[in-house]
Amino acid sequence: MPKYIDIHSHVNFQTFDADRDVVIKRALDNDTWVINVGTQMDTSRAAVEMANQYPEGVYAIVGLHPIHTGASYHDEKELGTIGKESTRLVDVGDVALPRTKSASPTFTTGFTSRGESFDKNYYRELLKNKKVVGIGECGLDYYHCTPESISKQKEAFIQQIELANEFNKPLMLHIRSAYKDALEILKVHARVKGNVHFFAGTWQETKAFLDLGFTLSFTGVITFTHDYDEVIRNTPLDMIMSETDSPYVTPVPYRGKRNEPSYVQEVVKKIAEIKNLPENEVAKILLSNAKRVFTL
Repeated sequence: MPKYIDIHSHVNFQTFDADRDVVIKRALDNDTWVINVGTQMDTSRAAVEMANQYPEGVYAIVGLHPIHTGASYHDEKELGTIGKESTRLVDVGDVALPRTKSASPTFTTGFTSRGESFDKNYYRELLKNKKVVGIGECGLDYYHCTPESISKQKEAFIQQIELANEFNKPLMLHIRSAYKDALEILKVHARVKGNVHFFAGTWQETKAFLDLGFTLSFTGVITFTHDYDEVIRNTPLDMIMSETDSPYVTPVPYRGKRNEPSYVQEVVKKIAEIKNLPENEVAKILLSNAKRVFTL
């Protein structure tokens, strides 16, 4: 068994093309398991293909991200800026954008989504693979939205919940500025539980998700802001998980670099500090939580 687990990473994204195997090997060598999360058809399939390359320690979650239900541009404020050092643009499984000739690993500063409708049969086939442990990242994102985009997001979200019910797989939720609507949809449609990725809600919203049986995961952002301390301090440790959301939101002390799964140790360390508990104890419980939720 590993010591750490990154339950939400994107090493399946194109920004890791030059050194993907090295990044995964570095995580595994550092006692860290990885779950790569899809955002649409191609990145979901890439996550599954990656998982199949490793006998243990690398898994996949497949689904359609809410921002990919329509064609739109998304900038670094929306993605979670990693640092201002890079101006290189890469794609996120969408439309390839300009790149420099530099071979050094860098990170996304913006991308354009082509828009995609949720294809239940396509994802149903991916879910038959034993290395697929969940559905997502799915949900609602109202950061930039129109009535039409909200309608598309809700439709895709409900379809993915239905598929999760069918396969009895947990949901990996992406929710931004839409906790109330997401909770209402989950209460009506979901028979499964799951995890709220990159949770940034209030304590009242925290309690609502915990009451539904959903865990919350936190990223490297907790290493450079205290905005999440109260929620982490008050949430039972058996309902918390650790993630990087790499290549985004790189934790201290790696700010300015592209994020990667092995850096999840810094997230675990910070959760332990906020809860005033030994890091080894916290790491064991967070790993146990992931094994329980994703049936690893």
